[in-house]
Amino acid sequence: MSEEEAGYGIGAVSRLLGVPAPTLRTWNLRYGLGPSRRSAGGHRRYDAADLHRLREMKRLIAEGLPPAEAARHALTLTGEPPTPPAPRRTSATRPTEAGRAGAGVTSLVRAAFVLDSHAVTHLLESSLAAHGVRPTWERLVLPAFDAVCRRQDDSGAGIDVEHLLSDRVLAALHRHALRQAAPAGRRPLLLACAEDEQHTLPVHALAAALAEEGVETRVLGARTPYAALAHAMRRLHPAAVFVWSQQELTGATAPLAALPRLRPAARLIVGGRGWREALPEGVIRVDTFREALSQLRRTLP
Repeated sequence: MSEEEAGYGIGAVSRLLGVPAPTLRTWNLRYGLGPSRRSAGGHRRYDAADLHRLREMKRLIAEGLPPAEAARHALTLTGEPPTPPAPRRTSATRPTEAGRAGAGVTSLVRAAFVLDSHAVTHLLESSLAAHGVRPTWERLVLPAFDAVCRRQDDSGAGIDVEHLLSDRVLAALHRHALRQAAPAGRRPLLLACAEDEQHTLPVHALAAALAEEGVETRVLGARTPYAALAHAMRRLHPAAVFVWSQQELTGATAPLAALPRLRPAARLIVGGRGWREALPEGVIRVDTFREALSQLRRTLP
């Protein structure tokens, strides 16, 4: 039985949808939007139809509907969202791009679970060389981490696998960025993690993707104190500042309002599901890797 058929634990659903696990538990208790399956071991699991209803709940709340009303609508949905029929395959049909990507994820996860750092590095660097940063991040790295985290939810093991994979992804991104052409002479972009935020991979992936386009970045990395970020802004006069928060406890927005106002102005962009509070005026929030790249590009002449 595949992992999809077995269902998803609450941690995996939280990562997939960008909804905190306590919120998912509240939606289950108050509105009945909970997991509808049980694993062989008796653990409750969300299936694809449950995810469909939760996505609709999230969308309606984002549009301004009260949670109770959004839940009533979401509960009327049955089954999974419709998908187009799969194309008929003949002996002359080549494997689809999705099929190749799926095989790559499977290979990467297998290599990570046996702690084969050489194989993990080879798979990552081959994908970066062939496809670039964004496709590798979206189609290979994120699905692989999702698979690793799902297994952690099921078994409680796999922290060593996650650490090895994180280390190899970071190293591959750094090497790939160094191989790119020298940046053009423009104001740099400043990328950092929020204070106390230690998850840095999305920031380094953005820097590597921008390096492919000849954009100069400065990465301050994990747990950047806001005072240090402000000092760097005054020294560099960046065209834009991007701040990442993956955990809600690191997503306090008040310090953003105290960052210096530069001339010429620097656009302030935040990403990650940690930002739950209202943002100060003028701060732009992005929800996906593509949105982050698009907003950062707009700051360049």
